[in-house]
Amino acid sequence: MIESTQLPRTSLHDALTPGLRELIRDGNLKPGDKISEPRLCEHFGVSRTPLREALKVLAAEGLIELLPRRGAVVAQISAEDIRELFPIMAALEGLAGELACERITDADIDHMRALHAQMMDAYQLGNEDAYLKLNRQIHEAIFTIARNDTLAAMYQQILARMHSHRFIVRKSETNWKNAVEDHERIMEALAARDKHRLPQLLRTHVTGTTAAIAHEYLARLATTS
Repeated sequence: MIESTQLPRTSLHDALTPGLRELIRDGNLKPGDKISEPRLCEHFGVSRTPLREALKVLAAEGLIELLPRRGAVVAQISAEDIRELFPIMAALEGLAGELACERITDADIDHMRALHAQMMDAYQLGNEDAYLKLNRQIHEAIFTIARNDTLAAMYQQILARMHSHRFIVRKSETNWKNAVEDHERIMEALAARDKHRLPQLLRTHVTGTTAAIAHEYLARLATTS
């Protein structure tokens, strides 16, 4: 007879942390926003104790700042963050691209082409919100195709810290055009399973076009602050 065993229960703050991280990554909590503990407690249906423990985890990840006597705010990204984080993101995307080329199936290519076509439609319509969501889906799909859970987890952590979605919204016409042209080349290399060209294209896209959009975003913040 098998004896019953008490399985360890996931702590409440461990369960809360991914939800909070998602709110930040999706822009529901924006850089500089003050964290409203009562509102988040109501949103998640929890007390303040596990919420505060989860906020400490996000603070350790650099997603929020805990300010003495002022509570918590969503961390702002700085020029120094761009210099440090974008090369890491580029390396992760490059490796994911190499692995994806080795493991991609014909069905995967069809799926990626469909996402790319939808993204291009959003670009032609000037629908930045739809473009942003599809852009993120494409980049995340490359990591899914790479089939490396550790690599994907590292990517999500850096992505959340960079709040990269913020740099695509309200971008200049030139930078948006450059980003779209990058994606055209990325899709061609992925469909060709070119494991040499695709990683380089992804790295250049992140450290070039995407970083330029990030700097543009910071410049706009400086003029409005």
